[in-house]
Amino acid sequence: MSISSALSNAMSGLTVNGRMAEVTSSNLANVLTDGYGRRSVELTSSQLGGVGVESINRFVDAGLLADRRLTDAALEGQDRNTSMLVRLEQSLGDPEDAASIGARLAVFENALISASSDPASDVRLSNVVSRLNDVTITLQDNTRTVQSLRQEADAAIARDIEVLNASLLQVEAMNEDILRLKATGNDTSALIDARQTAVDKIAGILPIRETQRENGTITLMTTSGTTLLDGQTVQFGFERTPTITADMTLASGALGAITLDGVALDPTTGIGRLDGGSLGASFAMRDGTLVEVQAGLDGIAVDLVARFEDPTTDPTLTAGDLGLLTDEGGVLDLADTVGLAGRIGINAAVDPNAGGDVTLLRDGLNAAVQGPVGDSTQLNRWIAALDVARADLPGSVSQGASGRAASFTSQIGATRLAAEEQLSFTSARWDTLREAELANGVDTDLELQMLLLVEQAYAANARVIQTVDSMMQSLMEI
Repeated sequence: MSISSALSNAMSGLTVNGRMAEVTSSNLANVLTDGYGRRSVELTSSQLGGVGVESINRFVDAGLLADRRLTDAALEGQDRNTSMLVRLEQSLGDPEDAASIGARLAVFENALISASSDPASDVRLSNVVSRLNDVTITLQDNTRTVQSLRQEADAAIARDIEVLNASLLQVEAMNEDILRLKATGNDTSALIDARQTAVDKIAGILPIRETQRENGTITLMTTSGTTLLDGQTVQFGFERTPTITADMTLASGALGAITLDGVALDPTTGIGRLDGGSLGASFAMRDGTLVEVQAGLDGIAVDLVARFEDPTTDPTLTAGDLGLLTDEGGVLDLADTVGLAGRIGINAAVDPNAGGDVTLLRDGLNAAVQGPVGDSTQLNRWIAALDVARADLPGSVSQGASGRAASFTSQIGATRLAAEEQLSFTSARWDTLREAELANGVDTDLELQMLLLVEQAYAANARVIQTVDSMMQSLMEI
């Protein structure tokens, strides 16, 4: 080997050693960086002798990454669902909560029993009205809570669509950058890391599949077959509804649906084939779960109003007369029960705050004259009306008023518990996949060993250069 060949080989070795040290140091520095893929240097022999860098390889288990992303979508959706159910239960209360509708009804019934033991006491009769007012206020508050959560779900949809659109544009831009850099022979690993992070954001919003192209770009598609990115990205739209009331639904056109080029993807579901992830969970809460909860509250309200305007409960009433409870001052209309829990109120005739007379609780709401002050017959009828099991109303079940309310709150608790159990399972699965993904990442021990090998190779090449220099010096001295 000639001196010039030896010197050329050593110089190329130093260059490669420097690049390997740079890549190894990058691996160690980014061991905890999300989206970072471990790099390695692919070497090749030079036609002129020595060694060169063929490429920088980035290592990621594509199958494991795809499984983790699908679990991301499930986890984000279940977490959002569970979070809202927990808040719903806390606001509405469980059967043991003194602020729950079941507990309020029990206190009202106890007030009636107390009044029936001393029907001449205006104080006890006033307490009955106060406790019944607590029942109506609780139903109204619960309605506001449910609709507030629907508004939050609607706002969450808008945020998800915004993040989805922005992330898709980022992936499209990085696809173009990767294509350009790869064509010029530059390393694209850093851009691929950034692209993976952007795709991970999308994966939490809806379940996706990524397809790698030979030119280094990727395409994105939902698991149900909707194309998100193939060369160019699609952009979705959604119009947020700031205020939502119980009667507002997607079917009526009062709530927004996801659009593509201004056209709704699916007017029936609002989400079409983008279902899943946090986006699907928000739609399910806004248009499904919370609507059913409101229907449960309205059912309780319908049941109470009907019990207390029944002429068999108060013989002074006739069909069409106002009962003890009203629909914003009107009689019950079975064709307009949506949102009744938010409109229910006490008949002004017995409400002292509205100029009413509490003694009508004892004598009958339409009593023409005051009856015997010691007669508890009508009060006992009110108590019996609460306890009778009736199923004569649409959606009614054969239960007393308190039993129906307790079943309602118990069902919410059961739904929340089932959601938490599912979330726990999915979280454990995600942890397992994430650990496996990290295990395939940077191994610090291996990288430190590589640094030692690079140091030794660097020293050997430097020794060759030093020897060549010494030989050249000796030749110059001859």
